[in-house]
Amino acid sequence: MSKYPTLFSPIEVRRLTIPNRIVMMPMGTNLAKANGEISDDHIKYYTDRAKGETGLIIVENVCVKFPQGSNGTSQLRMDHDMFIPALYRLTESVHTYGSKIAVQINHAGASAMPARTGVPAVSSSNNPSKTGGGIPTPLTVEEIHEIAKDYAAAARRAQLAGFDAVEIHAGHSYLISQFFSPVFNDRTDEFGGSPENRARFCKLVLEEVRKAVGPMMPIILRLSVDDFIEGGNTIEDTIETLKYCQDEADIFSASCAQNDTLRFQIDANHFPDGWRSYMAKAIKEAFGKPTITMGNIRDPKIAENILARGDADFIGLGRGLIAEPEWGKKSREGRECDLRKCISCNIGCAGNRIGYNKPIRCTVNPTIYGGDEYKEAKVTKSCNVVVIGAGTAGLEAACTAAEVGCTTFLLEKTDELGGLAKEICKFPDKNRLGDFLRYLINRAKKLKNLFIFTGVDASVEVVKKFNPDIVVNATGSVPTLPPITGLHENLGGGTVFSILDLIKDVENGVYPEDLTGKKVVVIGGGAVGLDVVEYFAPRGAEVSIVEMLPAIGRDLDPITKNDTTALMAKYNVKQYVSTALKEVRKDNYLVERNGELEELPFDYGFVCLGMRSNNPVYGDLVAAFADTDVEVMNIGDSNIRARRIIDGTHEGRNIVKILKKNGFFH
Repeated sequence: MSKYPTLFSPIEVRRLTIPNRIVMMPMGTNLAKANGEISDDHIKYYTDRAKGETGLIIVENVCVKFPQGSNGTSQLRMDHDMFIPALYRLTESVHTYGSKIAVQINHAGASAMPARTGVPAVSSSNNPSKTGGGIPTPLTVEEIHEIAKDYAAAARRAQLAGFDAVEIHAGHSYLISQFFSPVFNDRTDEFGGSPENRARFCKLVLEEVRKAVGPMMPIILRLSVDDFIEGGNTIEDTIETLKYCQDEADIFSASCAQNDTLRFQIDANHFPDGWRSYMAKAIKEAFGKPTITMGNIRDPKIAENILARGDADFIGLGRGLIAEPEWGKKSREGRECDLRKCISCNIGCAGNRIGYNKPIRCTVNPTIYGGDEYKEAKVTKSCNVVVIGAGTAGLEAACTAAEVGCTTFLLEKTDELGGLAKEICKFPDKNRLGDFLRYLINRAKKLKNLFIFTGVDASVEVVKKFNPDIVVNATGSVPTLPPITGLHENLGGGTVFSILDLIKDVENGVYPEDLTGKKVVVIGGGAVGLDVVEYFAPRGAEVSIVEMLPAIGRDLDPITKNDTTALMAKYNVKQYVSTALKEVRKDNYLVERNGELEELPFDYGFVCLGMRSNNPVYGDLVAAFADTDVEVMNIGDSNIRARRIIDGTHEGRNIVKILKKNGFFH
């Protein structure tokens, strides 16, 4: 008997029986082929989640009208019959493992980018879908009816391809959402103005889709229940608008937000598990139909509680299933310690896809398709692996090496495992990183051929005692502290601190909750400096941030950037860009901006100029083993320069390739 009886109970919707309440939410991947056809990697990606006992998989948004309605660099298409065969291979593969599968059909409207599509964007009106966005062309009534039929044709193709249900996207600043919204829609005809008129396009689409798929196929309607923008729809507004169009919808997917409030749509890391469930509850109570809730849900106990108290009927997992394809299976079996939980870093998923037009990856899961298949191959001859440093990169390398049969020795200089990540997760808004560490440490301690030594200062002599075939250097990074006048003299003297000083003080409860009237000045506008801002600004301090480059947070993922921008605006954080630090004093910084020198006084000053590689033994190791068959790897922050956790975990997993290269596999 599962500890989570509601989560693992079946549910029937229009004669479709879904085996449990876990739903994979539709998320763009950039895994499709350039022509919009699904790829083999794509099929593998979804099949892995079916193997992991996801009850219903909703495939990412598919274009119903190409190129006008296209969204994304390589988006799936369903605007032509030629896409049916490959999609049928997908549904056939997913059905093999007992999961049901739906597909989200969508027209991007004003969110389409003419620079990619080559045609003008269209919308309900000529209002951009985001601040600074392009001006779309308002659709004519005739065009509106044509697009509704495009949705219907796509839905029929989905049915022919073997999908069990179809989801219509009516949120997130896409076309139907643009008609719903009083901000985007200022039409004066029958498709604008009153809630009934703004709902008319959605009603038309639902009716056309129902005619195309018949009475048995469930239709899911995805909504931005609350826009979280000034003048946008609130929960009450959405309920009023839905009264006029919801008849043919069988399930409501209760999402939220628009482009300008992206941090609510793709949750920022500080939102609690299941925080959106009140929205699903409101829609369910209004219409009496099943609802899906989502939003940073990682813990099966939270999921069970949401379902048991009746807030929703389904639990939607998005990034959580990128991180852990077997979330359903492991939860059902009570193996919560084995869950590789998403940490909401938004780097490999949203950062790759939205920020850089690359295929998605994951910080905590180095293999988003293929999963644990690497474990199936074992080394065919004895291999000793020595890993120096037990941060996230070192732990991943050590675990992977042991899992494929290597005798592995993990050497850590301190008395605890976790490296820099162990310190970072002490920040209140970074505590989810601790979930990843607990997962890695639990995984490591289960491996009988992985031997962990703490309090060991590795040297060439120490490493040689283990008779290594492969040595992995993963010694991490330390704060960058350049030779700026007064920096080293004042650092740690009571008013000037590094990020590591702050972490220690946070852990010891040095700072009161109310810092009203205190001045905090942060040097460095990258991720590290912004962590300091994120900590102090809500406590009432007068915070300033100084950056030498022209922009704060230039390399942040789009979700974190959206969230950080909103936080700095809310708390009136002063931003000094194109500003150089010239001198550090006991109670002020001397900076140069536009050729002028300026003093910035502070009660607490922080120097957060990033991190630099720390590799004290790597050079010695390379030299010591230069004339041998021993391969010396350098991974994570200790490799070239300090980077991100995602780089280290992927390099840690790459030890499999090094083993193959060196002949340890047939």
